[in-house]
Amino acid sequence: MSDAEGSLTPTPAGVYDAALGGTANTAADRAVVERAKEAMPDVILAAWANRGFLQRAVRRMAHELGIRQFLDLGSGMPTQRNTHEVVAEARPDGRVVYVDVNQAVVARSREILAGASDTTAIQGDIRQPEAILAHEETRRLIDFTQPVGVLAVAVTHFLPDEDDPWGLIAHFMDAVPTGSYLALSAVTSDYQEETWRKTLQQAGPSYDAYPRTRAEVERFFKGLEIQPPYEGADPAVVHIGLWGAEDPEVADDDSSRLAYAALARKR
Repeated sequence: MSDAEGSLTPTPAGVYDAALGGTANTAADRAVVERAKEAMPDVILAAWANRGFLQRAVRRMAHELGIRQFLDLGSGMPTQRNTHEVVAEARPDGRVVYVDVNQAVVARSREILAGASDTTAIQGDIRQPEAILAHEETRRLIDFTQPVGVLAVAVTHFLPDEDDPWGLIAHFMDAVPTGSYLALSAVTSDYQEETWRKTLQQAGPSYDAYPRTRAEVERFFKGLEIQPPYEGADPAVVHIGLWGAEDPEVADDDSSRLAYAALARKR
């Protein structure tokens, strides 16, 4: 048994992997998922809706918009068809830097990514953007003179207002050139707020949860050009299940309403 498997402390990364049916998780992570399902039966569908948003947003950037390098903040484990796998399907020359705050998660991620010279995982705290941007592995893989796909998928709801998550995301976007994109999703307080808060807190006693309103999520895209979420739609922040949906009516179910998302271009 690995140190990770023997750990009694769940992590958001491990819990998310467990919710997605992955294997890079511990018994403690799986126990959290079972408790979360009791509080919110839609939590597994919501996890997949969020992963679906990431996959569709990355594919659009890599396949349609010509982005070949990605900075994935608060990435968790690189499992279950995560960013680097989607990028590779569209861009053999693609590069990905995964960033997670938990050293054990980073160590497990590096094991998974062993031999992938164009993808790496680094330890970094989103609240310390300069350390992430200046990291030697970030600088090795990311050319900041060329457009970058910045991902902040299901991470900002772990940051309280006093950490100014809006300013932190803006800091990362200030560091990338025109033509870069931000893909962001965040749990909303517009729908089952207390249930969501309790569910997110299942990830461990050291984690709190800060679901936000649609208006608060829209603030992350201030100064950026939000892209239409699906064909025929107006540019907007939408529920995660709707983003990239082929059939919006079918996609707009309860699990899709648990978080908001958008893709936006830096002018």
